[in-house]
Amino acid sequence: MKKGISAVIIVLIICIILLAIFAVLIDSKVINIKKIGVDKEIQVVDNNDKDDNNTKKDNELKDNLGINFVYSLEDDTYEDTIWCGTFNIIWNRLREDLAKQDIIFAEMSKTVINLNKGTFSENDLEDSSYYVAVDYMTPKLKAEIEKGIKEKFNETSDILDSFDFRENSKDYFLYTMLKKVFNFEYKFDILENGKFADKYDDVKYFGIDKNSKKELKEQIDVLYYDSEDSFAIKIHTKENDELVFCKSPNGKSFSDMYNNILDKEKKYTGTTNLKSEEYLKVPNIMLNAKSQVKEVMNKPFSFANGDEYEIDNAIQTIKFELDNAGGKIKSEAAMSLRNTAVFIPEEEKIRTFYLDSEFAIFIVEEGKEHPYFAAKISDITKFQ
Repeated sequence: MKKGISAVIIVLIICIILLAIFAVLIDSKVINIKKIGVDKEIQVVDNNDKDDNNTKKDNELKDNLGINFVYSLEDDTYEDTIWCGTFNIIWNRLREDLAKQDIIFAEMSKTVINLNKGTFSENDLEDSSYYVAVDYMTPKLKAEIEKGIKEKFNETSDILDSFDFRENSKDYFLYTMLKKVFNFEYKFDILENGKFADKYDDVKYFGIDKNSKKELKEQIDVLYYDSEDSFAIKIHTKENDELVFCKSPNGKSFSDMYNNILDKEKKYTGTTNLKSEEYLKVPNIMLNAKSQVKEVMNKPFSFANGDEYEIDNAIQTIKFELDNAGGKIKSEAAMSLRNTAVFIPEEEKIRTFYLDSEFAIFIVEEGKEHPYFAAKISDITKFQ
């Protein structure tokens, strides 16, 4: 009997030790585990340029998270990459309103060179879509921003508390928020969960099947169709935002991909609407990501008047949701500057429009030249 009790005690002790080790391992994780259908905040550091001297820790963080931020349409993309134009807005304001010239570091990365091009600008958005502020970094400015985004979007900031606002500060602060809510004219049907890229199971989809109402197809344009694995479509919304989906996108950057879509659209001579036997399948998306843009931080540069500054902190967030009714985007970007020392056709066949493997999505205001959001999705589990 005593031997049996001793054995039980030993087993309990082993279990307690194993639980303690497991707790330590869980506590040491840098990232949150993201399950399908559950929205978790993730934090990503900038690793767009492969030739940058990033620390081993930063590279490990990127590899663990698996979602990459890029900061301009011209930056090279990788699997599961996202971009939104908010950081471009404050970078343009930095160049145009404060520095009065391009931002030049001693060592220039491709991302900074691309940011200086100013490809995406406020001209690609309606005034009602975004809020922007540039001024000295004082508590008064913080209060003005909080009031401004509350009145304009009924929103609060997720990043303002990450910056140190001080009375009589002569450091600069640049901030912007983009807020978009768009609805489809007709809600798409919720489809059965299915596979994505033949390796991710139980993925949520919406779209059109054989039982869907005819009017659902009226809000879709076919931009081009090569095969069920290579096509692009556009879905219209009530608010005149247009969602462009491209399966098997071609190009290294979002700019390349988008321009290739436009080029192929011009050359396409096939039917541009969905026929009665043709169906659509789009995965739900839920994304909440945050990036500290370390690549541009703590590097001296000068204004045109000779004043010298460093970017003390730079943050961007992107929240994006998409389902059968429509979607919404909230993105913030902010940076603080501190003053530093001086430094210088054949017969058409029935087509299949299933976005069930790697695809890109672009959202653009109707009539505008550039999209304001883009994503390239390879692993759908990171986006649901």
